[in-house]
Amino acid sequence: MRVIVAGAGKVGTYIATDLTRAGHEVLLLEKSREVVEREKADPDHAAVEFRVADACELASLTRAGLESADVVAAVTGDDEDNLVISLLAKQEFGVPRVIARVNHPKNEWLFNETWGVDVAVSTPHLLTALVEEAVSVGSLVRLLQFEGGKARLEEVTLADGSPAVGRQVSELGMPRDSTLVAIVRDEHVIVPRGDTSLHAGDEVLVLLTPESETGVHQIFVG
Repeated sequence: MRVIVAGAGKVGTYIATDLTRAGHEVLLLEKSREVVEREKADPDHAAVEFRVADACELASLTRAGLESADVVAAVTGDDEDNLVISLLAKQEFGVPRVIARVNHPKNEWLFNETWGVDVAVSTPHLLTALVEEAVSVGSLVRLLQFEGGKARLEEVTLADGSPAVGRQVSELGMPRDSTLVAIVRDEHVIVPRGDTSLHAGDEVLVLLTPESETGVHQIFVG
């Protein structure tokens, strides 16, 4: 898989290094020559290909061969730059998957398919969701969203009074645009089957759309 990462900050270099170690072809773009020289000197990044380039410029992306990229990750520290990079990657080069970092939570609403973003990652919102997930029982908590919010990964810890407790997966009547992805029970992950029964205290992960959220809520929360 060929991945192009824009932004050689701590996030970008970590992603590039991790993907390179996993056997992927990674090119890291950074407009600051000083930053590139500093990161290239780090032995931990020896396998990463760096290039001094402004990823907001069409000519720079053309020279980087963006048309052959399978994934582009725009992870600079500037939301405006990440949006421009995403839009160019999708509209000018037709990159199949574009992932963008949201630095300021108030800008998250912009990171959608209109700007070429397939997946937006907002660290503050993700941390909030993980805190809620740790302390909430009997309520749906949104962990991640995809395709500009058209699909979401949500989690619910089943309370004692949940309508789903004691029922098998096949009996739940999940809405059409939703699926039960996994069940975490006693620190073990269970891949749900039709005859899998649900227990109080189970952490249930559901992939759903906004249209199916009400139905999912009724099934697991009541």
